[in-house]
Amino acid sequence: MEKKKEVKSDLPKEYKKGSVKFLGCKIDLSLRTFIPRPETGFWAEAAINELKSRPALAVLDLFSGSGCVGIAVLKKIKNSSVDFCDIELRAVRQIKKNLKINKIDKKRYRVYCSDIFEKLPEEKLYDAILANPPYVDPDRVSEVQATVFDHEPHVALFSKKNGMAAIEKFLAQAKKHLGKSGVMYMEFDGAQAGLVEAILKKEKYSSWRIFCDQFEQKRFVRIEI
Repeated sequence: MEKKKEVKSDLPKEYKKGSVKFLGCKIDLSLRTFIPRPETGFWAEAAINELKSRPALAVLDLFSGSGCVGIAVLKKIKNSSVDFCDIELRAVRQIKKNLKINKIDKKRYRVYCSDIFEKLPEEKLYDAILANPPYVDPDRVSEVQATVFDHEPHVALFSKKNGMAAIEKFLAQAKKHLGKSGVMYMEFDGAQAGLVEAILKKEKYSSWRIFCDQFEQKRFVRIEI
């Protein structure tokens, strides 16, 4: 992946402010984790609206970044518990800080530094897995805004194999961690819809449906095992 330019662009306004609002939660960004996007808020809200009617809910927020998705679940679904998972120690620290800012009871969450499922409890089955993996093809770096490329963590942006490496690894392993009536929501780039469906067929998932975001772009998939 080649450099875009030598001189860095201006700091994103979200980093300058130090925090953003995400589904009514204050999300601190002082450690410069990936900035939550409106598109992510759109599907996270859809997931929360579906899941809040369940009597009890064990959720995995995977590729957590700032922890915005899982924290929104904890704030809006009182009978929920959430495991947060990210590969970066910086993100783990940011998640813990945001949990404290949003006054979440420590009994309701755990935070893991892990490469996808690597360090998660093998025996635990989740009612829902909410995933926002890196999915930008490194060969398309020229299409990435300068403020994003220069300042946001590349590990949260770029993935090999046409942007599909993390998605492919996630979907190959996720079945073993989802309960019988569980559901998964996963974000992706609209151009990858066909590739995502090919993996779902290969891994023999029972059903799925691809949805558009608020900008009418294919953006997330709801999956059942």
